[in-house]
Amino acid sequence: MASFSFGTGNAAKLLRIPLYALGRLGTLLVPRGRRWVFGCGAGIGDGALALQRHAAALGHDTLWLTADDREARDAGALGIRTVPRSGLRGWWATARAGVVVVTHGLGDVNRYANGGAFVVQLWHGIPLKRIGLDSPATTQVPPVPGAPLLRRLIGVLYRATAQRIRVLPAASDRARGRLESAFGLGDDRVVVTGEPRVDVLSAGTEAERRAAARAVLVGAAGELPPAARVLLYAPTWRDGAPDPSVPTAQEWIEVVRLLERHDAVLLVRSHPLGAGSYAPPLPTARVRMLPSAVLPDVTPALAAVDVLVTDYSSLAYDVGLLRMPVAFLAPDAEEYARTRGFYGRYADVATTGAAEGWQALLSELDALLGDPAAFADAATRSATLSAEMHAFRDGENTRRVYRAIRSRGVPAPKGAA
Repeated sequence: MASFSFGTGNAAKLLRIPLYALGRLGTLLVPRGRRWVFGCGAGIGDGALALQRHAAALGHDTLWLTADDREARDAGALGIRTVPRSGLRGWWATARAGVVVVTHGLGDVNRYANGGAFVVQLWHGIPLKRIGLDSPATTQVPPVPGAPLLRRLIGVLYRATAQRIRVLPAASDRARGRLESAFGLGDDRVVVTGEPRVDVLSAGTEAERRAAARAVLVGAAGELPPAARVLLYAPTWRDGAPDPSVPTAQEWIEVVRLLERHDAVLLVRSHPLGAGSYAPPLPTARVRMLPSAVLPDVTPALAAVDVLVTDYSSLAYDVGLLRMPVAFLAPDAEEYARTRGFYGRYADVATTGAAEGWQALLSELDALLGDPAAFADAATRSATLSAEMHAFRDGENTRRVYRAIRSRGVPAPKGAA
């Protein structure tokens, strides 16, 4: 069953309004310093890690706010200083920070202490499905008396919180329009710099990227057959609803047969907030789980993947930087368009159509893996889609974001010339 929905999350926010007010009062009394604090809803990774490494290398005082012991260990392995984001220490660290960097929301750091900070919202993907103020899901509340009024209140609070953002990087002008609309921000705050999180897909040579990504995959999913092709299945979150794409037992048998026929391995990365069990009914080394609990940030592993399978994930835009074919599995596309909505038409992304079930998907994968010409055509389509959404592919997005932050009055590292 699903672990989270916007409705339950918003109900919790409403109940915490007194704590938000108390925290805001505290930040009015505590002076902010020069430290940069970082947080990420997905763990130690994403664009927050890229920017932290860059800022720390330039001499900035940085600190990561962790959600649990796992994050603290992951950060410690990278030499990053941490404090728990909850409790008094997390509140104080956030309240004293000059710059607050997040990737999902202000709850990535201490949610009660961000008032008055210079907030950098890196976000965590180019929106394909509607997000923020553009999505009715954002203001969902449980079906209680007064629900319409509560939805309006959530909308007001969301817009007010978004106004704290000083810098929000966009991958391109096209992506910028979506982010401006979703967060209610002007183009003075949404800047086309490229996204730090995808620099790893452009830096170095193709061979270097693939070798580094392979090491990440092996560390997370175990040793892989040397010549096997790697397929990544990454379904997205359905706002608390069950995932309709979980294979049946018979479909799992057909999946494994295809993998054996083409000497391939399928890595399944179910969304951390999603629902559905993707365990095959019989043990097989051809199918491996790649949950966020094992690999919080999948982007550094993408260069070792040969084909992406997804429905509405923003990964569909990212893997084109690697010329990776994408196959779409979306049995609920019409319903998803009605309840959540897309930016533009889904058909413009899934240009050859989306499979409505595993049988159709397996036929498409059989062609991709068995016909080099079909693989090359799909790779070209993927690269074209990516080129429409990523303005930069030089590995310098993090540097451009840093310059955008500094240009808005954030001081240089202490002691810098």
